Amino acid sequence: MSSALLMTMVAQAPEAAEPTFLGLNPGGWVSLAILIVFALLIWKKVPGAVGRALDSKIALIRDQLAEAEALRKEAEALKAEYEAKAASVDKDRAALLERAKHEAKEIVAKAKKDSEALIERRTRMAEDKIAAEERTAVEQLRAAAADAAAKAAARIIADRHDASTDARLVDQAIKEIGR
Repeated sequence: MSSALLMTMVAQAPEAAEPTFLGLNPGGWVSLAILIVFALLIWKKVPGAVGRALDSKIALIRDQLAEAEALRKEAEALKAEYEAKAASVDKDRAALLERAKHEAKEIVAKAKKDSEALIERRTRMAEDKIAAEERTAVEQLRAAAADAAAKAAARIIADRHDASTDARLVDQAIKEIGR
């Protein structure tokens, strides 16, 4: 029941009158103040100043966008240039590697050929040296054999011949030389 009683009391309360000043209620005064502020803003040309400020800000942003676009294009050009250089370096590296492999093969082939020629030269020199040593040994052997034969012949002749036989042999050799 208390809620029914409360409702009854509210229904019986007289309405309070809204205060006014110069015939305007508080909402009217707020509206009037806003109109005065807007009038002052227009009279002081604030919208034009705001528009100019916004226009200058827009121009600044456009300039920055144009500069950013130019920088982007420059960056793309640099990127393309470096990509081309990288591709060129890769080609150069591959060509250099191929040339190095080719030169290495040539060096190995030349070294093999040179070593074979050196071995052949050394073999020939060794064979020549051996042949020379053989000739020297044969000549020494012949000289020793001839010396031994001459000594043996002299001994044999000395044992078998006397002075008269020697004179006859010398005379015979002179006659043969004369013919």
